Amino acid sequence: MIPVRADGLLRQFAEAGVLTAADVHVALRLARLGGEQHETVLLAAALAVRGVRAGSVCVELATVADSVVPDEDAEPIELTWPKDWSPLHDSPVVAVGPDAPWRPLRLVNGLLYLDRYWQQEQQVRRSLDERAARPESTVNLASLPTLFAGPPPDLQRLATAVAAGRWISVITGGPGTGKTHTVARLLRLLLDQPGPPPRVALAAPTGKAAARLQESVLEQAATVGLPLDLTAQTLHRLLGWRPDSRSRFRHDATNWLPYDIVVVDESSMVSLTMMARLLEALRPTARLVLVGDPDQLTPVDAGAVLSDLVHRPAPPAAVDGVPAEAAGDAADLHDDDRRQLRNGVVRLRVSQRYGANIAGLAEAVRTGDADRVLELLAGGDGLVLDPTTAALEEQVRDVAGEMHAAAEAGDADRCLMLLGRHRLLCAHRHGPFGVSAWNDRTGRLTGAAAGEWAPGLPLIVTANDYENKLWNGDTGVVVRTPDGPRAAFPRGAGPALVPLSRLSAVSPAHALTVHRSQGSQFEAVTALLPPATSPLLTRELLYTAVTRASRSVRVVGSEEAVRAAVGRQVVRASGLRRPQPGERP
Repeated sequence: MIPVRADGLLRQFAEAGVLTAADVHVALRLARLGGEQHETVLLAAALAVRGVRAGSVCVELATVADSVVPDEDAEPIELTWPKDWSPLHDSPVVAVGPDAPWRPLRLVNGLLYLDRYWQQEQQVRRSLDERAARPESTVNLASLPTLFAGPPPDLQRLATAVAAGRWISVITGGPGTGKTHTVARLLRLLLDQPGPPPRVALAAPTGKAAARLQESVLEQAATVGLPLDLTAQTLHRLLGWRPDSRSRFRHDATNWLPYDIVVVDESSMVSLTMMARLLEALRPTARLVLVGDPDQLTPVDAGAVLSDLVHRPAPPAAVDGVPAEAAGDAADLHDDDRRQLRNGVVRLRVSQRYGANIAGLAEAVRTGDADRVLELLAGGDGLVLDPTTAALEEQVRDVAGEMHAAAEAGDADRCLMLLGRHRLLCAHRHGPFGVSAWNDRTGRLTGAAAGEWAPGLPLIVTANDYENKLWNGDTGVVVRTPDGPRAAFPRGAGPALVPLSRLSAVSPAHALTVHRSQGSQFEAVTALLPPATSPLLTRELLYTAVTRASRSVRVVGSEEAVRAAVGRQVVRASGLRRPQPGERP
């Protein structure tokens, strides 16, 4: 839809599919309220709004022309990019520099922000730097050898020792590398310190991730002697929902959280806004432990704070060094790992979830080695590159047939076991390569009538359902029971059977988007790649897809699409990775 009031550069970029009507509307409103008419400034304002919509917190003006991908469905138009952005310096709607009085837009160091996101980024920067600069707390690490009995180097032991003494730390690594295992032992170490026992909060961005964190920690509670009453909650619940605001919480800078230790799992999914709200609500003496994989897909909302924290230069006053008790565990670290240690970051590298085949493929994708990715996909050992969907259709039909038979027999346990056997993951939601088309296609392949909730149909919960204790992203299966069709969902004590009439927000789940699959695990995964021109085809998407598998990976697509995915890295524009003006890089 082309905004009828847009003209000049705004209209050209809207017709090319770069800008939406909402982007243009904000720019034109700024023009009316601020008295700005220069089309370069209006284009920059619209691009800043577009950047937030695309996940960036700002726009890097020097490189924006190289990072913008026009809509492939729009009429091809040769875009006229401004060669000179200097009109922004004299604009009544742009604050230039970090200390300039408030205006709707702010230009700092070549980055253009909506001022709200500049303020949030500065708050996060200040909080991170202040915590990194504080002297390490005195922690007795004498129990480290008991918690981790193996010989050095042991990165889990190193991560525990580093996190124990820091006010902010990051435990990162791929699936199955022992992040939660490490967190459980870190909590045990901190609970053993002299004085009153610290108050602990476990949190995650989504209900599903919070439930999984609580389950994982409690699984290890008996082994390491943790309290059995530890509970995890969403960040929204931790901070305290307010009915009068969508972006403010009950706990803030004037009403701190009462906890001494806050652990946030799946931190790669935390947006800039949510991280700013969390940091302002923490007491200065509270430890924050961020856990997650920065190489996975980034949050839906703007920002990628975990990735920024892992890759940003350490502030000049950051604490340096490794605790003596873990010196041997840091002996083999690469230079980049040692640099990240100054930010309290330790990356765990050995996965227990999948074998060397998938581990090698994931590492090749993560490091951008397309030749190695294609070599591994051509080498067998559970890894396949398939240019057609024939084998995929056969696999989908076989698994769906087994699921249907088990569901008709009322065998919920077997249905849930089969649910984890294979999953088709797509980049798109719609179109020939999307989830909607493949959910319909799978229904036809298995003979299910359109719209019928037949036994054997996989389901995914699309919104938190507190009444049934189901969380956004939970998966289940329709099964036949003596009382009629029920949806079976996994529970620790056995399947929970929920009447279909009580489910308020569920969808078929023969296929899932890669984004929806984060935090899930399947024996076999098929990643259906769109054409190489799709802007959704990225390194993070392919990495997330292949690391959902524990046994085998089939990539359906062309070599060109694989190379495009590995070569196209998501880089969300952010100032957190840069030193402030005047700071040493």
